[in-house]
Amino acid sequence: MSEDLIIKHCSPTLAGIKTGNLFSCSYTSREETERTISLLNRVFIPKGVKIIPLKYSINRVLIYVFRPSMLADDLSDEYTRRLLKRQGYHSLDVNSCLSELKHRVNYLSEFPHEIGLFLGYPPEDVHGFILHKGNCCKCSGCWKVYGDEEKAIKEFAKFKKCSDIYYAQWLQGTSLQKLTVRV
Repeated sequence: MSEDLIIKHCSPTLAGIKTGNLFSCSYTSREETERTISLLNRVFIPKGVKIIPLKYSINRVLIYVFRPSMLADDLSDEYTRRLLKRQGYHSLDVNSCLSELKHRVNYLSEFPHEIGLFLGYPPEDVHGFILHKGNCCKCSGCWKVYGDEEKAIKEFAKFKKCSDIYYAQWLQGTSLQKLTVRV
């Protein structure tokens, strides 16, 4: 897992403007991946960011980079809590929800679309995606929009601008540590 991938896929989370990001990358050794994650967490955790593997597949790992405090805020939203309960989540504290999500990613036959709640997507859009099975959205960008289209389009632009700026800064030599903002 390279810093390049983290910058490309997770800049809004590193900047503190998004709860989490998800990306998949290749790996050759699970042990080496775990060591890399541990080293990255030494940089990230003091800045309020955490990185965890959600699923190992043959030569691929699904990585979740997130801000635990923002996730806790998101999970305290009543609409989000009702949606997670409808999806089968029993305990709604951050660690229990992460354990349940990880279990679902690894063992359900269908991808758990409530994962959008862990990425900071609006709950009404996550609910709409689940309800309509990904069809009939108003627009799409980082996610499919079923609620406030205007607000989502502004968020998409903000995330893209952040990613572009971060990647340019990284290419100019700014370290991952400096690019990770403490919020």
